[in-house]
Formats: sequence, structure tokens, C-alpha cells
Amino acid sequence: MLSRSNSQLTRLLQGLLPIKSIACIGMLLALLPGVASALEYRSIAVPKAILYDAPSAQGKKLFVISQGYPVEIIVDLGDWIKVRDNRGGLSWIAAKQLATRRTVLVTLNQAEVRQSPDAASALVCRVEENVVLDLLELPSNGWVKVKHRDGLSGYMLSTSVWGF
Repeated sequence: MLSRSNSQLTRLLQGLLPIKSIACIGMLLALLPGVASALEYRSIAVPKAILYDAPSAQGKKLFVISQGYPVEIIVDLGDWIKVRDNRGGLSWIAAKQLATRRTVLVTLNQAEVRQSPDAASALVCRVEENVVLDLLELPSNGWVKVKHRDGLSGYMLSTSVWGF
């Protein structure tokens, strides 16, 4: 019969702990395939979309949301997607009503769009709160590149918009 001392067993078990931890994490991830693993955003593709309290058209209708509005993807069930809005509200939407087009929502009362990513650069325009802008470039050094539907484009401080 093979015998080991308590210290040998302790060392053996300690060596296995990282392997067990990795296996447990892997199993958890495998059990949650519909949960978004990183921040993912999409925009509303149709002129008016209905948000529901459950993943079904028979669910309670909560809100109507306009085209272009950005939403964060929380859970993707295929035909239905659980989303979060800029105020943190959670609801469900039919997947066919979402686009992969990236947009952002202005969160300040009035935000400035600059010609280049520098507070001292020329002012292109000011944008009101809750205006939807196309996201042209992800944040870099605290700035995002955006485009207004009227064609004006430039850089905004990333802290003045939501949806990236």
C-alpha cells in the first residue's frame, strides 16, 4: 500500500486547485452560452420597435423605441434579445428589429463635437441631449469619432455619450 505524508498530499492538492478552478470556470461558461461575454451594442433597425417584459410578443409591452437608438446586449436567445438602455432598464426585443450598425446617445445637456480629438481644436457643432449619432471610431484617448445624420462629423469626449 502506498502511503503519503500529510505535507505531500497538501502539495499535491494545491497543485490541482488551479486546474479545478479553470475547469469550473469552463463549465460555467459552457452552461451560459446566451449571456454576452463582453460589452456588445447594437442599434434599433426599424422606425419604431417595441420593448417587452419577456422574450415573447405575448409579453407586456413596456416601451416604444426609435430607430438608431443604441442598446447593450445582455442575453441573446436567437429570436429574442435582452437589452439594457442608457438608463439601465432591462427589456426584451425581437432580434430582427436590431442592426449591427453602431450608434451612441448624447448624455449631456449639450455636448461639443470638435474637428480633431483635442479640446482646443475647432468646434464643429453642439449636440443636444438624447440625440443619436453614428459611431465612426471607438474611443481612443478619451475621444470618439461620431457623425450626425445631417453629415457633420468630428470628435466628442467619450464621457458625453453612451453606447460603446
